[in-house]
Amino acid sequence: MSQKQFGFFTRLLDDVPSSQRYALALEQIKAAESYGFQSAWVAQHHFNGEEGGLPSPFPFLAYAAAQTSRIRLGTGVVTLVMEDAVRVAEDAVVTDILSGGRLEVGFGSGGTPTSYAAFGEHFADRHAAFNRKLHTVKSAWAGEELPDGNRLWPSGTGLEKRSWQATFSAFGAERAGQDGDGLLLSRTQPRRPEKPDAALWELQVPMVEAYLKALPAGLAPRILASRSVFVTDDRVEALRMAEKGLSRQVKKFRAAGHTIDDTNIDTLIRTFDVHIGTPEEVIVSLLRDKTLDHATEIAIQVHSIDPEHQYILRSLELFATEVAPALQEYGFVV
Repeated sequence: MSQKQFGFFTRLLDDVPSSQRYALALEQIKAAESYGFQSAWVAQHHFNGEEGGLPSPFPFLAYAAAQTSRIRLGTGVVTLVMEDAVRVAEDAVVTDILSGGRLEVGFGSGGTPTSYAAFGEHFADRHAAFNRKLHTVKSAWAGEELPDGNRLWPSGTGLEKRSWQATFSAFGAERAGQDGDGLLLSRTQPRRPEKPDAALWELQVPMVEAYLKALPAGLAPRILASRSVFVTDDRVEALRMAEKGLSRQVKKFRAAGHTIDDTNIDTLIRTFDVHIGTPEEVIVSLLRDKTLDHATEIAIQVHSIDPEHQYILRSLELFATEVAPALQEYGFVV
């Protein structure tokens, strides 16, 4: 079995002012690097600090690159519909150069309908806009001619081979495969009304299969599965934090189409697809997730539990020192 890499993912949601959020996120990324994680991913969100704390990922990743040396740095994702495609291509190239070629660029069409108008876009047109802008970005990276004979400078540094697409559907996964991009799978996603109790892997394994079928011959798959993972020394304390954090998400996720059973903390954990507890408990939980059999990389995050900073650092330490070694025989490596 091929070895799988581990990454760290953050939406920068620490409950502190923005400047402190960025400082704490950097500390978490530096800790992940010190523990041997291969990648660190940040999400982009506009306007609502409770959704995510980073509207401009490239400056932050350049900042992180200056204070790290090895860990790959990724966007998970750039909401491309709300961006100027040529400028994204340029910003990514400069960030990649400053990081010494460590940048990975994940793209998505976005998911918050109220954000589009401020950028002159329409939610209903997001898929067409995404396809058009992604083509522009990748063409620019590949050195192709832009309008009026312009070409990107500095050049693309091979970023078109480090492009990823996020999706909730088999159709989107097929598109990522056809384009030769990596596939980004979410930590949780809406269940269909006719199957509200479906396991996350039941939704995502068909997406993986569609991606692999569409991938051009000879091209190695790149499949990153993001997962909510919170490793602790004390399960009781972890459940207390989980109940507080997950309960805040119920209304929002219901509005977004998720079926939420908030009968008790156990149903919340199951509904939000959280792997939580002591190292031994997290190991057992992760091994039940059949999507991870196919993933080439797993990126762990503490959302939507969102514990305080010191618990995030401890979770990273426990994962790297106790969870990951136990998973090595299953093809995992950290």
